[in-house]
Amino acid sequence: MNSLLVLGGARSGKSRYAQARAEALPGELVYLATAQAFDDEMRERITLHRADRGPRWSTVETPLELAEAITACSKPDKVVLVDCLTLWASNLMLAERDTAVATAGLVRALAAARGPIILVANEVGLGIVPDNALARRFRDVAGEINQAVAGTADSVIFVAAGLPLVLK
Repeated sequence: MNSLLVLGGARSGKSRYAQARAEALPGELVYLATAQAFDDEMRERITLHRADRGPRWSTVETPLELAEAITACSKPDKVVLVDCLTLWASNLMLAERDTAVATAGLVRALAAARGPIILVANEVGLGIVPDNALARRFRDVAGEINQAVAGTADSVIFVAAGLPLVLK
């Protein structure tokens, strides 16, 4: 496995699954964090996630420049875990970045990755249609990113209730 996309809903177990898959591989572990701590609740989540990962992990915070971080960190002796693409999509939209251009750059970086890479993303398209234009645009952008990454990934897993389902 060179690249794996792990999809799932909120609190589905996707991050735990992805972390376990990464930790089962030999080599240095690098966590590419896309989250930004805009409030106390998110700061607490980030702190808990860091503690859960333990000392084997190094963390690179990359809320926007994800393709560049993948290129810089991807090595045959390193396992890269990106968590998560959905927050990255939100960050791109908040920064008014061209999401199509950023997604194309991400796909190029994944195709050129020199070591194993695992990416986590929320599947946000299974619920009701959002009631406002911004939420619908977010859903669409997240779906477009997921489709692009799934198309280039070697494997795709959907996690529901902590249970993995192989899609690709």
